[in-house]
Amino acid sequence: QCQGSGKCCSSRGEYGFVYLNIHDRKRMAKHLGLKTQVFTKKYCDKTDGFFHLKENKSTADCLFLKKHKCTIYEGRPTQCRTWPFWPEVMNPKAWKEDVVNFCPGINKGRKYSASEIEDSINKQKKSESII
Repeated sequence: QCQGSGKCCSSRGEYGFVYLNIHDRKRMAKHLGLKTQVFTKKYCDKTDGFFHLKENKSTADCLFLKKHKCTIYEGRPTQCRTWPFWPEVMNPKAWKEDVVNFCPGINKGRKYSASEIEDSINKQKKSESII
């Protein structure tokens, strides 16, 4: 359960970019009342052919993180919606190193069923396939 630390909204190591597919950019643009092209130009960079949110120059925080809260929560990208159930952390060693030791919400709140976790993993995989 989210503890409101904002830690998952800060760049760290290999998990630096928040990648965005076209559906994410459309959803975020709509949430902000912008055309997708305007949103993309203002808030996105492209690295190795993939769109991602621009990095905050002064901090490692997401541009949309204010006082440990996501200011675009309803429009947030798939990568944020599916955390912490990403394919690359779903083995015991990675889970402990990259999730349990990092996220203060682990083992708090409700338990997720195997099918809910699998659904999040599949949404993340699908999102990555259309980036």
